Amino acid sequence: MTSRSSASPLSRRLFIDRFSTGASALALALALATRTRGETPAPTRPLGIVLAGLGNYATRELLPALKETKFCRLAGVVTGSAEKGRTWAKEHGFPEKNVWNYHEMQAMESARDVDVVYVVTPNSLHAEHSIRAARAGKHVICEKPMAVSVAECDAMIAACEKAGRTLTMGYRLHFDPYHQELIRLARTQAYGPFMKMSGGFGFHMARKVWRAERALAGGGPMMDLGIYAVHEACLAAQANPIAVTGKERPKTRPEFFTDVEESLDWTMEFPNGARAELFTSYNESMNRFRAEAARGWIEIGPAFGYRGLKAATSEGPLNFPPLRQQAAHLDAISRANLEKTELPTPASLGRRDMVVIEGIYEAARTGRRVTLTW
Repeated sequence: MTSRSSASPLSRRLFIDRFSTGASALALALALATRTRGETPAPTRPLGIVLAGLGNYATRELLPALKETKFCRLAGVVTGSAEKGRTWAKEHGFPEKNVWNYHEMQAMESARDVDVVYVVTPNSLHAEHSIRAARAGKHVICEKPMAVSVAECDAMIAACEKAGRTLTMGYRLHFDPYHQELIRLARTQAYGPFMKMSGGFGFHMARKVWRAERALAGGGPMMDLGIYAVHEACLAAQANPIAVTGKERPKTRPEFFTDVEESLDWTMEFPNGARAELFTSYNESMNRFRAEAARGWIEIGPAFGYRGLKAATSEGPLNFPPLRQQAAHLDAISRANLEKTELPTPASLGRRDMVVIEGIYEAARTGRRVTLTW
């Protein structure tokens, strides 16, 4: 893959301007928190993480999370604003030499106190910045979606494999206890296999931002919000879908959503006959997921936020202790890198989700059922 220049006017302007209710489920959630931040001794030197992109998510969620982690720490930043980088260095305790611009990422190769780059830039830049980080000899964590095409995902995977570095996804919900309970129920088939799934993620976008621009986001709410429901359906089914359909709803604000969808419905079909009917929107609110089996169900709602999640099963409400999802997933990924064990959210999951999303977009464009190839 040929990388786009990160010093382009568009990118530079962007960055400067802008388990049931019982003890088993509770034990699973608590064990996760304990393993990542509790009783296990910390390494002699926690992994140094560089945040590439200092937008809202990095500032409001990842930065506070890194103050709680045990197996990793903030070691530097990549930003289009040198002034912002110096401010972060001063305020958060890393040397100014660990502030890089996007076109300088190769210089990180000599930074021995940096082990991982967390790519939190706009979607269309994920591949470029992940590949640059790998070529600088660093492990990579990539925010969702992994990229804007399956081809870019493949290029990212190839670059990390060539560099001998790991590539993982920032899929924080894998570490949330309510979603852990869904995974437990799906894997154990405590209620039987989940055969019917529904829900989705959407909100009313009042002010146009880069996420509604195809050049930066690669699409509309499907790329930003719908991906959560795609991923959750695969977790509930414990399988990859074999076919999808999709239908874009008529735009109520075509002058706002000029080149991306406003709202979209889609279905996912799985090998055992299970089916998911899902929805995403930048104009309508929804934040829930429900999975039903022959002997029971689970529903999470709000389902996809950073905090304040709620859930119930056919046996009653769930009530788990609060957990900062980002700290748990950063520690789990860091520990896997330190111990050279299986990655909890590998790049294959991000690629899988992009295969599904490309299929949904094709189905919406053609009006046909699209068979997926794995």
